[in-house]
Amino acid sequence: MGKLEEIIRIAKKMDKMVSKKNTSGAIDLLKELKSIPMTLDLLQSTRVGMSVNAVRKQSTDEEVTTLAKSLIKSWKKLLDGPAGDKDAEDKRKECSSSSKNISDSTEQSSSKRPEPRTPTTPKMTTFPPVPVTSDTVRNKCREMLTAALQTDKMGNTDMKYKNRVRSRIANLKDTKNPNLRKNVLCGNITPEQIARMTAEEMASDELREIRKALTNEAIRERQMAKTGGTETALFTCGRCKQKNCTYTQVQTRSADEPMTTFVFCNECGNRWKFS
Repeated sequence: MGKLEEIIRIAKKMDKMVSKKNTSGAIDLLKELKSIPMTLDLLQSTRVGMSVNAVRKQSTDEEVTTLAKSLIKSWKKLLDGPAGDKDAEDKRKECSSSSKNISDSTEQSSSKRPEPRTPTTPKMTTFPPVPVTSDTVRNKCREMLTAALQTDKMGNTDMKYKNRVRSRIANLKDTKNPNLRKNVLCGNITPEQIARMTAEEMASDELREIRKALTNEAIRERQMAKTGGTETALFTCGRCKQKNCTYTQVQTRSADEPMTTFVFCNECGNRWKFS
């Protein structure tokens, strides 16, 4: 079994642990991952970073969380490439500490800022990383677009946002709709797609058939009321006040009782009946 298949196998096992909320045995999978030489291509194609991060968040075992953090930290270094040495780390620490005082950081950056240089490997803002290019302008534009999208996603946490999350949780946990959960776990439905799906799109095949049957029945009733009856101007619609109506008579009670008249307005679709 190649490295790609082995990583995919481990990632699927971790996803299953997260879905069952039982991370026992995760430490063995993490140790297997640690022994596999990781590359940027493998991270991008398998998205194993998401699986490890999900296990880290759910597990209460300190050994599991520590090893998961260590793996993620080592994989993030792949984003910086050969330039991710000690000097780059010192610069990040310097930027982090100087942000506490805006005025001081402005003075320090103006006096200590090194000469600008073109980075050998573009810095990305997401993990797992999106495909990179050698064009620094394109990469900077991607960073700006990603930041703008993340700001909107994280900031809009009102009741509407919470209700959308609850809707997705309910559909994913629905035992009558296993295909939705399987498609998300297998990657056929991406996180971006599940975040934008409507209730109709997330519904199970059974529920879709029921809704389709009800819709067809409503259409059929509307057509029958209009085409199967007799047009008349004797009735006035209570809604639109027009006299363009169609009526049908049905014996709904005993034979010695008068027939019930059903009236349909051809103008606005209003229905009513006379006994």
